[in-house]
Formats: sequence, C-alpha cells, structure tokens
Amino acid sequence: MTTAPATPDPIMDAIGRAVTEGRAGGTAAARRTLRGLWAEIGAAGDPLHRCTLAHYLADLYDDAPAQALAWNVRALDAAEALTQQRVAEHHAGVAVAGFAPSLHLNLADDYRRLGAFDAAAEHIEAAREHAPGLPDDAYGDMIRGAVREVADAIARRDRAKRPTAPAAPA
Repeated sequence: MTTAPATPDPIMDAIGRAVTEGRAGGTAAARRTLRGLWAEIGAAGDPLHRCTLAHYLADLYDDAPAQALAWNVRALDAAEALTQQRVAEHHAGVAVAGFAPSLHLNLADDYRRLGAFDAAAEHIEAAREHAPGLPDDAYGDMIRGAVREVADAIARRDRAKRPTAPAAPA
C-alpha cells in the first residue's frame, strides 16, 4: 500500500522498522523486536497493531510452520476485531475486507505444511470466499494466485514449502 498514514502511529512505525530489518536479513533481531512489541501491545490491545504485528512475525517463521501458525491465528483473531474505521485512521483507502483472504491463505498454507489437510482445506475455502474483497491490483492478483497454488498443493497432499511463499532471508 502506498498511501500515507492518516495519523502518526509509533507502534505501526516500530513494526515497520522491524519488518524492514527482518527482510534485510536481521531475522532474529526482528523476531525479538516484534515479540517485545507484542508484550507491550498485549493480547487484547489495538487490533490493527496485533493483526499487523502477528501477520509479519509469522512470515519470519517460514522455517517453522507451527510457529507461523500460532502467529497467523493471532493475526486472524485480531482482524476479526478490526473495524474499517480503525484501518482508515491509519491508512485511508485500505479496506479491512481485503485482510481476510491473505490471513486465511496463510493459515491454509501453515496447516498444509504441517500435514493437517482438512484444516488447510477449510481455510483455503475461506480465502476463496473472501477473495471478492481483494483489490483489483498486483496485490490482489498475487493473493488470488497464491490461493490457487495452495489449493493445488492441498489437493496433492504436498507439504513442501512453496517457492512463492513470503520468506525471511536465509
């Protein structure tokens, strides 16, 4: 998303810095920072902070699907408490409805990698049901493509890591 934040938010800024650090190769430091922020936010804190942090922290556990699953469950839980008004306070033009397909996709992929194919199938179906909320842009196309990819892997009972999955640097 390229829109500027509507309201300054130090927690979102800190999450963004940690994500940048993780993508640049500082995976362990980014995990520590994000877990520290999680402790500060609290399990009942601002849903936008919890959803964003948990979503990105899950990506930093691409080598540990059970850890990724735990964080992706937290992200979906937070998203269910998130309102469009709260999202708009941070970024005007971002639709909360667009979060669900990606979050369910991530859960489906985690469950698939763990060999829990029935749970994976439930979440990939949920991702498909929420896909109309995706924008008609490169991001929406990427998520729709990943949904197809994960659905195919579920059908094949394939537990291998997807080459197109978000990943922490090696």
